[in-house]
Amino acid sequence: MQQIQEKPRAVPVLAETDVLVVGSGPAGLAAALGAAREGVSTLLVERYGCFGGVITQVGVESIAWYRYEGTTDVEGIGIEFEQRAKAMGATRERPTSQSERLDTELFKVVADQLVQEAGIEPLLHCLAVDAVMDGDTISGIITESKSGRQAILAKRVIDATGDADIAFRAGTPCIKTPRDEMMGVTVMFSCAGVNKERFLKYVEEHPSTYGDWRENWQVETTGKEDHLLSSYLQEPFERARQDGLIPKDLTSIGGTWGTVTDAGEVTNLNMVYMLGYDCTDVRDLTRAEMDGRHQATMAIAALREYMPGFEDTKLRNFGMTLGTRDSRKVLGRYCLTGHDVRNQARFEDSIGIFPEFLDAYGLLILPTTGRYFQVPYGVLVPEKVQNLLVAGRCVAGDKISHAAMRNMMGCAVTGQGAGVAAAVSVKDRVDCGAVDVKHVQRALQRQGVRVS
Repeated sequence: MQQIQEKPRAVPVLAETDVLVVGSGPAGLAAALGAAREGVSTLLVERYGCFGGVITQVGVESIAWYRYEGTTDVEGIGIEFEQRAKAMGATRERPTSQSERLDTELFKVVADQLVQEAGIEPLLHCLAVDAVMDGDTISGIITESKSGRQAILAKRVIDATGDADIAFRAGTPCIKTPRDEMMGVTVMFSCAGVNKERFLKYVEEHPSTYGDWRENWQVETTGKEDHLLSSYLQEPFERARQDGLIPKDLTSIGGTWGTVTDAGEVTNLNMVYMLGYDCTDVRDLTRAEMDGRHQATMAIAALREYMPGFEDTKLRNFGMTLGTRDSRKVLGRYCLTGHDVRNQARFEDSIGIFPEFLDAYGLLILPTTGRYFQVPYGVLVPEKVQNLLVAGRCVAGDKISHAAMRNMMGCAVTGQGAGVAAAVSVKDRVDCGAVDVKHVQRALQRQGVRVS
């Protein structure tokens, strides 16, 4: 590869803080809140113009769609996201599970208020591009923004970028699923001009279940999921393939719908699932955004032709960015395994719990039996870099554990754990890797987290 040599330059320091969180999705937002509520100065950096990550930037409404009667659920900031949004009129009840659909636009305001109330220093429109290192210790990040190239210095850094961008640049060993095995990416969209009454009458008369997912993808369940109602749509796309409106070999179109408003808007249309894109490759990201928008227009055409109530529909909007599920994962002090999450693993360094909910790599298990596993602190502690923690879908684990921990509420669990651990390590004046986990657990319990 051809290279150029950049000139050395002095980079001004924009800010200094105790805990720096990079990325503001469910993991990053929970991490920043967890740290700030422990009384340390906290700065939250986000590359887009709003906090919330996959909720506000991609448009994913359902943070807890796994919750059914019999679910032993998480506790802590993830639940608070849902409850706070509901109190602010930013949710609608999800009819197919015991959860709320978030209003993804209003959640931008919910997140703003949570950040401001906690005394977190916010920084939007700021892209983290490198790590500031002192030997094997991270001491901050380099950013690019409208203000130019600047540095933010911190006693502790939490990588909540989803793709382990900071950990990778700091020298943490990472793994990636091979491109041909990676989970798909999605361009989310929403529609306007839908006849709500006609559409809901149709789906009531033609109910769909999770067992129907097998018609388009290879999905393994335990059997108990198969009869549960799902907002899955497949028939209009099959008819479109038969009639040539969608190419017969294009199986990436088909999926679920979200909120249907009285104004005729259908949001959270998760109907484009494309394989073969590496989300750490800028050319793949470019191709996926463009391919996804093209496929979304085909999906809308199929809905208009074959779905009652969608006869006069039109595109309302696309998500701000691509919905990604799978990229880098760090190598950590502990690697969470599929055996752990499917066998109710217990850990002395638990920083939270998560129900036995898996949704990835052809596996769908819904937590209707009360089973859950503990999340160990070790998955947040990356190898080879001091004073760095990770949170969200890049925590250390294998493919099947990723099928659990990539979900938004699981990301919030690791986020709050990382934020509190970083704050405790600052107050105890020890490295993140040497922090007394008992101190962390007590702090988490004070914040309402269930750790056992």
